[in-house]
Amino acid sequence: MSSTDRRALEERLRREGRLPPGQSLTLKFPALQASPIPSFDPATWDFRIWGEVEQPVRWTWEAFQQLPRVRVVMDIHCVTRWSKFDTVWEGVSVRTLVEQGFIKLKPTARYVIQHAEYGFTANLPLEIVLQENFLLATHFNGEPLTPEHGYPLRAVIGSIPQRPDLKTPYFWKGAKWLRGLEFTPEDHPGYWEQAGYHNEADVWAEQRRQV
Repeated sequence: MSSTDRRALEERLRREGRLPPGQSLTLKFPALQASPIPSFDPATWDFRIWGEVEQPVRWTWEAFQQLPRVRVVMDIHCVTRWSKFDTVWEGVSVRTLVEQGFIKLKPTARYVIQHAEYGFTANLPLEIVLQENFLLATHFNGEPLTPEHGYPLRAVIGSIPQRPDLKTPYFWKGAKWLRGLEFTPEDHPGYWEQAGYHNEADVWAEQRRQV
């Protein structure tokens, strides 16, 4: 795509209300991380659910593959000011896991802390994790995630076109190389929030850093 065509597409997306303020269209998929890319061994990898749940859960990689799967088309928005549109993600919906009884929440569960490799964490309110635009993703655009984008599992949060009712935080609120979800009664700022980034991170309000 030529630069002229890219600018025309960007302007169309802005007119349609899909490009948040301060963002620019990218046709690439930049990869940013604060740690080295971890190795993956399917024989030892597991995924844990704990905290304010009736029963802690642990899935092996093989068992995780058997969970109900969904496909979601989303626009993703990075705090570094790029946006990528109509991206296709496949994986496991926390909302589905709760609805089908794989995860049984206690009434005291109000927040979700994503725990990833190297002790990295990302935090979100439970209400956002249970939205249709939050996914535990294993595939991007029909292919398994690449290592730099979180293989074998990452959390993804984006905006679904025609669903302005769904809250949309910046892309950093979905942790790469995810290993578990902790449900908590109180919020616990994650890695980037402790570094000064905004706790709510609403893309439409440009909540990039704490004021």
